[in-house]
Amino acid sequence: MGTRTGSGFSSLLLVVLLLAVVLVLGGIFPFRQLIAANREVDDAEQRLELIQEETAALADRVAALQTPEEVERLAREQFGLVMPGEVGYVVVTPPWEEDQPSSPVEPAAREPEERAWWQSVWDFLTGRDLAGDG
Repeated sequence: MGTRTGSGFSSLLLVVLLLAVVLVLGGIFPFRQLIAANREVDDAEQRLELIQEETAALADRVAALQTPEEVERLAREQFGLVMPGEVGYVVVTPPWEEDQPSSPVEPAAREPEERAWWQSVWDFLTGRDLAGDG
């Protein structure tokens, strides 16, 4: 009779462990999706801030382009225009200077860094792999 009680306890323990695993796994996937969604919202808010800053800078540029001084500066720089009575000069570079590369050293391509297995597991548990930033 002692073996039957031990067997019943083992079965009960196995069922409880199986239920615990199911509950944990059932909670991980929604948790991952929630974290990934929050990370995407944060990324979108950062992009929005950058776009708003860029929009403000472009609005300032548009305002500057509507002044006569800026129009004159651009006409002189980009089109070589001069005011009546002025003499314009053009500087021509010698052809042997045009053949030389401006930057002889090419930047090296970055190799993807290897990640430890536990980092991949942590990214999975926290949903970082869903957000695409890890």
